[in-house]
Amino acid sequence: MLKAFLNAFKIPELRQRILFTLGLIFVCRLIALVPSPGVNAAALQMVINSLAEQAGGGIMGMIDLFSGGALGRCAVGALGIMPYISASIIIQLMTAVIPQLERLAREGDTGRAKITQYTRYLTLVICLVQGFLLALTLEQGFGGLPGGDQIVSPAMSGWGFRLLTVLTTTTGTMLLMWLGEQITERGIGNGISIVITINIISGLPAAVSAAVNLFSGVGGEALFGPFEAIGLVAMVFLVTAGTVALTEALRKIPIHTTRRVVGKKVYGGQNTYMPLRINYSGVMPIIFASAILVFPAAILMKIPQTRDIGAMLQTGSVLYLAVFGAMILFFSYFWVATQFNPLQIADDLKKSGGYIPGIRPGRPTAEFLDMTMTRLTLVGALFLTVISVLPGVLSQNFDVPAIVADFMGGTSLLIIVGVTLDTVRQIESHLVMRNYDGFLKRGKIRGRQG
Repeated sequence: MLKAFLNAFKIPELRQRILFTLGLIFVCRLIALVPSPGVNAAALQMVINSLAEQAGGGIMGMIDLFSGGALGRCAVGALGIMPYISASIIIQLMTAVIPQLERLAREGDTGRAKITQYTRYLTLVICLVQGFLLALTLEQGFGGLPGGDQIVSPAMSGWGFRLLTVLTTTTGTMLLMWLGEQITERGIGNGISIVITINIISGLPAAVSAAVNLFSGVGGEALFGPFEAIGLVAMVFLVTAGTVALTEALRKIPIHTTRRVVGKKVYGGQNTYMPLRINYSGVMPIIFASAILVFPAAILMKIPQTRDIGAMLQTGSVLYLAVFGAMILFFSYFWVATQFNPLQIADDLKKSGGYIPGIRPGRPTAEFLDMTMTRLTLVGALFLTVISVLPGVLSQNFDVPAIVADFMGGTSLLIIVGVTLDTVRQIESHLVMRNYDGFLKRGKIRGRQG
């Protein structure tokens, strides 16, 4: 594997892409560190830490994780890339129900460019709204929490602070979006996904430090002994291996094409397969469930008569985990229903002369694909649910700090595994195309191509 990395830098184009990506990643981290004017970053960080200790951080903890700690510093990139992700999800869902967007999606590069433009406009709108709400939240403060009343001084509050916060956070998110697109076009890997992954990984040193403190007893008595340490390390490996298996697992549906003779040429007659991923929806069900479930709890906590119910729905509680798991199952099927069209696939197979052995073309093929995908989605959704609720269970029932538990499952681990595998595949394709061994072989040069 080391040889493969060294060979990657022997290819001028690939080396340039890797260095370009690393340079833009450095700029992304600067955006997460430059503070926004008028905010006491130390007081805000105390509030974020208090929320994380009480209930796993909630939605603010999740945004702070995805922004690489930028929210806790109220940096220029405080909103992170999440507004762009939200806009992309909304546009994808609208594409399935709005005929005009569906036609654009089928028009090739021109249609995709138009949809990308709509996504950027929607991202700008979401940034303006979220930036304004963030400014109001910071002005209101967090009474009862350490530093909650010291985030914004009274002299700085008002419309000037609100407009300045909206301007800086919106600019930071739009800049991150542009940098992600540049990485996709001129770098290596999917730029937006890499930005999120790097932001998540930036919290890994703090998580490792917190995990070491659990067993070393720094600052107090050690919570866990050597047997717990072995169990925790074994769980990390098992969960990571399970996440990799969930990300890579697929069902290969055999496809045969009929032979056609046109003049002296023979077309078709090939045997291939259609890959159906077990985890077809990726991390989208977790993002949907997390974003939707946090609002009822926040609203119920504001009403005195329903405050007890709101407390039961706090992040990590038994009721929260049960509802969270049920919503992941629902959104897993919802995403497949909106993105996977068996009728269209069966029609395309019939037009191209392809068929599934033992299945009649047309509607029987669509019904077979729908039944197969339904079963695969059930397995993938159950596995996804287990991985998603694992951090909450560890944090609430085994006294594992939330910052450590976040790297042992859930959205963070799924994103890191998925993006890493995708980036490695792209590097591998460059190596193989130029007659180098990939990461799964010894990495020696098989031949040279001029």
